Amino acid sequence: MAQWTKAQVVAKHYWTERLVSLQFEADIAPFKAGQFLRCGLDIDGDRVGRAYSLVNAPGEHPFEIYFNIVAGGQLSPRLATLEVGDAFWTHETSNGFLVLDEVPNVPDLWLLSTGTAIGPFISMLKTAEIWQRFEHVVLVHAVRTAEELSYSEFINNMLKVHTEKFHFVPFISREQVVNSIHGRIPAAITNLQLEKRVGLALNADRSHVMLCGNSGMIETTRNALAERDMIRHRRSVPGHVSTEKYF
Repeated sequence: MAQWTKAQVVAKHYWTERLVSLQFEADIAPFKAGQFLRCGLDIDGDRVGRAYSLVNAPGEHPFEIYFNIVAGGQLSPRLATLEVGDAFWTHETSNGFLVLDEVPNVPDLWLLSTGTAIGPFISMLKTAEIWQRFEHVVLVHAVRTAEELSYSEFINNMLKVHTEKFHFVPFISREQVVNSIHGRIPAAITNLQLEKRVGLALNADRSHVMLCGNSGMIETTRNALAERDMIRHRRSVPGHVSTEKYF
């Protein structure tokens, strides 16, 4: 059984009124980029915990989680009220299989995310491994409004450092914004809009896709990729699509 340990908040950042990054220090075991950590608070005599992906790279401090304040939620509104010096609980070990170790050797890696599920991909982009292994790395971040495009300073810096290798495509569903795709990820795969924007082919011969986000996006995107003979990746049956349900 996983053990709990105390974590202490060292910084907090509001991206919008409902999107929060919480930075903290805790005595937790080494983790792999892309994994998640269970965090919790004692509420009305019960310890309430939820899984949150780590945004920081392995070995980087402080630790960081990025989350949406769920209206009426039991945990996230309380986590968002924590200030520097306050404490909460975390598990000592992280979990999850949406990690680079599980990705076959292919030229192109596509990281498709919605909302706060960009977190594990930011962690991966902070590692040396991802830039050493792949010829091209494509990050897609789908949000409702432009103000929800978080971590833009980091992403823009990566675009400068890895000019020929890194591609970033924002999707915005409720606004028309220059240099973004208005719509949703599965449709842009089906009508080839995403590939045209990036300038790369998305296919079973050279691509691996990692999906992280709401269950609706994951299901419909997997269906769109299945039309291209891109199947779910398993250790026992290697494929082209890895998933992690963030919610």
